[in-house]
Amino acid sequence: MSVILLDTNIISFIIKGDTRIHLYAAELNGKQHALSFMTVAELYQWAGIRNWGARRLSDFEKMLESYAVLPADRRMPALWGQIKTTSYKSGRSISTADAWIATTALYYQLPLVTHNPKDFDFIPNLTIVTFA
Repeated sequence: MSVILLDTNIISFIIKGDTRIHLYAAELNGKQHALSFMTVAELYQWAGIRNWGARRLSDFEKMLESYAVLPADRRMPALWGQIKTTSYKSGRSISTADAWIATTALYYQLPLVTHNPKDFDFIPNLTIVTFA
């Protein structure tokens, strides 16, 4: 089974029940879904800002069990630095979180499914899947 990395916006569509997730159904079906450690951190931040209670947080954590959460590795910071340097030199802005998500995709050699391709389209060798 092939593995795809979901950007934070894609997993957010799933969590929120956003109808835009239907645009990605064919791409998502039959594949293992992975999340970057950074996406999981963003989701916990989102939950905290929205004051999720213990029950909703527990449901969220159970949902996370169905995803492969890809950890950081000691070699990943160099790749992250390259992405941030490319961003700077090309005059393109990339958030710290998006740079870590792109790093995860490149490091684990996975396509990145995103609804915001312009956040990543300047990064060499990054495979982007989008229906935006």
